Amino acid sequence: MEQTKEKIHISLIVPCFNEEANIQKGVLDKIGNYTKDQLFKEVLIVDDGSTDSSKEIIRSKYIKLFPKFKLLENNHLGKAFAILRGINEAKSEFVMFMDIDLATPIDEAEKLITEVQNGYKIVIGSRNSNREGAPFTRKLMALGMIFIRNYFIGLHGIRDTQCGFKLFENQAAREIVKHLQVFKNKHKVEGSSVSAGFDLEFLFLAQKMGYTIKEVPVIWRHVETKNVTFIKSSLEGLQDILLIKWYDLTKKYPH
Repeated sequence: MEQTKEKIHISLIVPCFNEEANIQKGVLDKIGNYTKDQLFKEVLIVDDGSTDSSKEIIRSKYIKLFPKFKLLENNHLGKAFAILRGINEAKSEFVMFMDIDLATPIDEAEKLITEVQNGYKIVIGSRNSNREGAPFTRKLMALGMIFIRNYFIGLHGIRDTQCGFKLFENQAAREIVKHLQVFKNKHKVEGSSVSAGFDLEFLFLAQKMGYTIKEVPVIWRHVETKNVTFIKSSLEGLQDILLIKWYDLTKKYPH
């Protein structure tokens, strides 16, 4: 693996919204130590308008501790626009994004990296369908999302669209995001917004544009988070699915 790692370069995107508790648990230390490998050229921590001490801790400690770390600051626009900011500013040929809580351990990246080295341009992590450790409401939300997604927009052959652990060729990602409609225009949001629809719209477009999406099983452990709420996140996801269907019917997407 060491010989092939030098063949690609990766910019890692880490969205951040009020993550002081996770940062104090040492998640950025784990990310920083893992990305010392020369394969990773930069780690873009995109803050989504945090109101706690996240930015101050990152700026005062982690930017100095890990030279590859860069802090990008957004207004509070939601996770989707944090990822889009990272894609637009990434300098490597591949971009990867992951959740800061390390629900999927960062060393699982090896599985995704292997697949892009095999020629895939879009590789996504896939969680076990049992979602061990997750509360009943999270499991119910996941099942409901899959049913509604399959009925309205398909995404055939993909089991898990929402795992926050994905790796793309940068050029492909930028070409796909040019055609986003649901997440085309920035708008401020209230409270946490995990933007489940972003993954759906991105992957829906990728399939329509002819990209083969490789899904790879990864370890996932439930981490309790304030950023995913059953009712609000479910309604956001449903609204985004309906919008994707509408934009498809009105031929706003490439055909």
